[in-house]
Amino acid sequence: MCTVTYLPNENGHIITSNRDEDPKRRATPPESKDIDGHIITFPKDPFAGGAWFATDSEVFTLVILNGGFEAHEHQPPYRRSRGLLLLDFFEVRSINKFTSGYDFQGIEPFTLLIIKSDQDPSIDELVWNEKELHHQTRLGTEPIIWSSSSLYPKNVRVERKTWFTEWMKNRKTFTQEDIIDFHKHGGKGDAWNDFVMNRNGQVQTVSVTSLEVDNNQFGKLYHEDLQK
Repeated sequence: MCTVTYLPNENGHIITSNRDEDPKRRATPPESKDIDGHIITFPKDPFAGGAWFATDSEVFTLVILNGGFEAHEHQPPYRRSRGLLLLDFFEVRSINKFTSGYDFQGIEPFTLLIIKSDQDPSIDELVWNEKELHHQTRLGTEPIIWSSSSLYPKNVRVERKTWFTEWMKNRKTFTQEDIIDFHKHGGKGDAWNDFVMNRNGQVQTVSVTSLEVDNNQFGKLYHEDLQK
């Protein structure tokens, strides 16, 4: 929910997410739900019943991060949990319908990534700042890292991008195991801002979730609970 990487490789791409959260909000292992005739797989948040990573294993994979472009003031109550947005999207399975028809008012700021895995992979990035929705589409040909603005100020986000860039140097190929290992050990020994972070036990990295798409074939959704 708070650190996401998109990593293209020779035959597809790998999407990996670290969830930084109150450790009391321990998610259930990935489960499947039928939404309008499509089987959606996702680890479920126990509080609101939503998710931060969800896939239909057909075309779409969605990942959400807390916060928009910059940090905001938390002002509950909110009309709807951000984690439910992912499941709401699969009721329409259309980026145009979702961006034009969904009511985002009363929802806390977020960055929602909609990865479309077909012959020409793309990433639609939706950023909501409580006033307006910003939408851009990226080609799925370049590696990208996102870090939550709610937890990581701009200078830290830039530093984390540097770690990612350095890790990729001199690597000709990437495996899912490689990027998962990076998500578990990336950083400089700073518990406050490393990829697996811990801020006095109040907020910490509680899990790593990853999906590999190879030749348009979706692999099994990998999910590791770091609280075990």
